[in-house]
This record gives sequence, C-alpha cells and structure tokens, in this order.
Amino acid sequence: MFVTVKARVYTDASGVYTEIPALLTPAGVLEPLLDYCLYRSHDRSLVWMLKVTRSVRMFLEYLQTNPAERDTYRLFQNFAQRLYTGTFDRETGLDPCGLCWAPRSPQDAGHIITHLTDFFDWLGEMRPEAAKVNPRYAGGAFDRQADEAAYQYRRNKAFLGHTWATNASPTDSGHRVRGRLLPKVEKGEPPAFPEERFEELLVKGFRAAGRQDYRGMLITLLLHGAGFRESEPFHLYIHDVLPDPANPRQALVRIHHPSYGAAPYDWRDERGRPRKGSRAEYLAQQFGFVPRTELMDSRRAGWKGGMHDGPFYKQAYWFLPEYGEWFLHLWHRYLEQVARIDRDHPFAFINLSREPAGRMYCLGQYNKAHAAACERIGLIVSKALGTTPHGHRHAYGRRLKKAGVDKALIRRFMHHASPESQEVYTQPNTREALEALEAAAQRLRTTHALAPSSSGLLLPNVEYND
Repeated sequence: MFVTVKARVYTDASGVYTEIPALLTPAGVLEPLLDYCLYRSHDRSLVWMLKVTRSVRMFLEYLQTNPAERDTYRLFQNFAQRLYTGTFDRETGLDPCGLCWAPRSPQDAGHIITHLTDFFDWLGEMRPEAAKVNPRYAGGAFDRQADEAAYQYRRNKAFLGHTWATNASPTDSGHRVRGRLLPKVEKGEPPAFPEERFEELLVKGFRAAGRQDYRGMLITLLLHGAGFRESEPFHLYIHDVLPDPANPRQALVRIHHPSYGAAPYDWRDERGRPRKGSRAEYLAQQFGFVPRTELMDSRRAGWKGGMHDGPFYKQAYWFLPEYGEWFLHLWHRYLEQVARIDRDHPFAFINLSREPAGRMYCLGQYNKAHAAACERIGLIVSKALGTTPHGHRHAYGRRLKKAGVDKALIRRFMHHASPESQEVYTQPNTREALEALEAAAQRLRTTHALAPSSSGLLLPNVEYND
C-alpha cells in the first residue's frame, strides 16, 4: 500500500531541484512528510530521511490495520509494543493483521519512535490547524491521517510522555523496554582486519585473471593504512593526491568535504582566470553534478563528518609510513590506466573496463571486489571477523594503540570530533584480555615468589562416571 520512491522536488521557477525520498500512498505522495524532509534537507542526510520515511510508513501501515482504535493512548502505546513483540501469534505462527513484523531490537524500535516523535512535534508546530474539520482542507486522505496523528500526539503529549518516551531513546544505563531496563552487555570483539594477512590481501587478493586491481588496492590502503571510513575515498579527486614535500616517496592525500571542500586549484572561469569556490559549486558549474552525498542511486557515498584537518579536508596520516609509499607507487600505475579513459566528472576512482567506462566507481562495486579479494586468499567475509572494508579502520586504530600513540593523537589521526569516539576501535579483545591476565599473574608470581602450588592446596582426585 505504501512505497518509498525517489522524488525530484522543484520549489521555485529556477529549475533547481532536490532529490529526496518520498512516501507514495494510494492517494499520492504524503505531502506532510515531503515538507518535513525538505525542511531538514540542509542539516540531515538522505540516510536519515530514509529512516524517517520508513518509520512513518510503518505507523501508517499500523493505522490501516487498526482503524477502529480511537483511544490515542492505546494507539501509540500498542504501536510501540508491536515494534518489540512483532505481530505474529506465538501459538499459531500466523499474523491475522498482515503486517508480518518481526520483533525489533530495542535500539531499532527506539529509533523509530524517536523519528515519529520529532516528525509529530514538527508537524504539530507547522500545521496546527490542519487536523481540524475544514471543508477547504486540501490534503489527501493520508495527509489528513498524518495531521490527525500529529494533532492527537501534540494534544496528549503530557499524558503520553512518560510511557511513550520509555520506549524511545537509550539512556546512559541501558535501553528501556516497557519500563524495564535491559542488562548491560560488554561490546563485542572489535572487528579488525587481521594484520598478518593484509599484505597478502593487497598483493594476491586484488589480483584476478593475471591483472592487478590497482584501484581496489588504493582504496584499501586508504582504509587500512590511513584509517579512512569506507565511503570517504569515493569523494577523492585526482587533484587530491600529490607527492609529499616532506617525503617525496610518500603520497600526500587530502580528501575534501564533498560540499564545502575547496575546488581544485586549476579551476578557471570563462576568461581563463583562476577561480575559487566550494566543491559543490565546482561540480554544478563544471559538470552539472551534485555532491555524491546528495545522490539517491548507486553512485551515492556518505560522509559521516568528524574533525577536519584544514579548511574542510581530511589528511591521510599513514601508519605504517611505508603504506604511504606503497600508495604513491600504485597511484602512478593507476593513473596510467585512467589516462586512457574519458571522464565527465573529477572523481579519482572510475570504471576501467566495466561499462560505462569512465563512470564513477561505486561503493557497492568496491564491497564486492573486497569480498572477492578476501575469498581469493581463503578468508571468510564477515563483519565479526573484521574482513569487511570497515575492519581496516578498526585495524588502523588498534595499530596506533598498540604502538603507544597518545589518545589525543589517535583522535586526530582518525578524524574523530570526540576522544571517546576512538574507544570502539581501541578496546581490547578477548585474546588481549586473557594475555593481560596471564602477564599479571606472572608478575604476581615473580614479585611475591608465588608458585601455583604455594598455597598447599591439594585438589582431590575425582572420578567421572558415564
């Protein structure tokens, strides 16, 4: 009944449009949600919009299967409960309402409720009169339904607050579920790529049909050797890589913010004079493109943010230093391939043989190439094992920690805005924790001349009978 689609929205006569997700209903596009996404398009990502759209879609689906429920309190609370319990009958395994919702994690359910809360708050403020009976009401049936839900939520917010909120956001001490606290759980093993297999991955993994995949090797070096997030190399321009003046054998790589980063130094106006501006301006005027963060197809690449080194760029801090030397060597080989192909964009990583040649290389393509490279050297591809692309960033953080690099510097090298952000990358795994215990026990024995039998405790022999 409800489908999420990609919409081009024109807000004036300029011809400029914004691509955002829209919720298509039997009565047309849900306009209140479209307005909300447009309102937040300057400070929220497309991923966020897709999540909000999903949350609103689920709420409307729930309304359609429960049309007789008029009690606002029951409506909102039952919806929240079904997120946690799912909609299948425990005894029969059937779902008479047809929603077919599986139980969701407390984190996911909390995010859905938070998205709806923010949407209803905004809708109640921006369209406070829309839900009242009005013969001139221009909205469709589902627009009215959304407005009515926002109106009822706003009117009953004080009453709903303590119960609805307990199903929503996480607290410092855990996630609340129906008034109860989930027990805390130690974070899992940091999924770092195995260091001892990295060179093999680079040399043997990224080699197929007798040819080296320099493009895949370069992206992987940026992740493993400089700690970039997997989406960030897809914003790299050819101009962003130079020999480092401090060490000409090493690459100086600066990945600029996709919108606010400075345009390349060789940009000229129609009179041939040097021109300055942002990358968003450069892409629009030179190529008719928008930054890849704003695309809604396979070419899209995210940008999480964090701390920048200069005016809106992140510099590669190579560790180990030889990774920077490897990168520059492979970069020259890759440029020889790129020079033979026409491009209609400035991005560094492109399709070399796959049609259309010269098109932007996509994150999904790299994920497949990385998985294939791992499998060629006998590695199982698994996030838990660190053998997905993000495992390289974890490996970079743990490598810095093992080398004794100060936390303040680790924050800078990994481009974190907060020192606490690095904890997930640098926490010890189970093997390291057991090794620390063994080393501590050895120190205790040495310091206090203790031996395992010094207590005089003799364990009795125990026979086990089948």
